Formats: sequence, structure tokens, C-alpha cells
Amino acid sequence: MRAAHASIAILVAAGALAGCAEAGEAPAPRLPERTCFGIFTPTDLAPLMGPGKTVNETSPADVKLSADRRSATCNVDVDGQPRLLVSATRQPLGQHFTWPPTDPNQPAADALPLGDKGIVWNTGARVALTCNGPTDSFELLLTLGGSVEHMKPGTSRPVFTTLMAKYLEAAKQQTGCGA
Repeated sequence: MRAAHASIAILVAAGALAGCAEAGEAPAPRLPERTCFGIFTPTDLAPLMGPGKTVNETSPADVKLSADRRSATCNVDVDGQPRLLVSATRQPLGQHFTWPPTDPNQPAADALPLGDKGIVWNTGARVALTCNGPTDSFELLLTLGGSVEHMKPGTSRPVFTTLMAKYLEAAKQQTGCGA
């Protein structure tokens, strides 16, 4: 009986100590209400942020690209560490985007059924599409990538797929793609 009580006491103490170690980590940072071109919410980005205190976002207000404004980029850092990069690039119709080779040391990318061509990999996603707008047509490339070292292995691709679906719809609306 004493051995059972001693075992329980050891387990309780170990659990308490584990809780103290976790309590030492900085909590997730507080994100702005809307991030990256006004598209993402704190809930959308929480899986990529990890622990930290200070969030710094560098981004234009929107992703409204034109013949004169051909690209837009959003960077989100937590405590000076990059956590998310979101970009959009527009180019004239017929000048298709080239896709860089994938790293043979990493798991292969999966096809993403978004846009004309899309892929998702462990640290990001990319979608290319042809846009036929009311005044002109153009090619659009959307890319997002993030820091996943604090995520549970195997959980990043669904996160990037969900983020890309939301990004694609907002970018199409903001750029007049398909309007």
C-alpha cells in the first residue's frame, strides 16, 4: 500500500514539475485583428506563430496588384524570428511562372486543387492562375510559407492548404481576378 502511495506521489510531483516547465514558455503572441493584406485572423495564423511576446507585421493594406504594382509581400515576425511570409506576384498574360525544383532531401510536395496549378509542402504552399479581369488579363502567383518547427509533425500541410484557400479567394477579389 505504501509503495502505491509513493508511486502516486512521484507521478503527481512529476506532473507538477512538467507543468512548471511548460509554464516557463512564453505564451502565443497577440496578433492584430487582420494580418497580411487584411486577409488572415489571429485564429488562422495561430498554428504558425509559436510562443513569443512581440509580433511585427510588415505588409501593405491590400494585395490589389496592377500593371504598375506587380507584387506585394507580407512578413510576420515573432520576437524577431520569421514565422510567415505571404507574397503575390502579377505578370503579363503568357509569361508563365517557373516553379523552382523541390528539395530532394525533403518530402515531395502534394498537388493542391486550387487555381490552375497548386502545390503544398511541409513549410508552405503555392498557387498559380490565369486571371481574366474586366479590363485586362494577367498571370498571378500566390505563395505562403512559414516556420513549422514548433508544430506537431504532419500537421502543417492541412494548415497551409486552409490558409491558401482563404488567401486565393481574397486575392482574386482584391486583384479583380475573374471579375
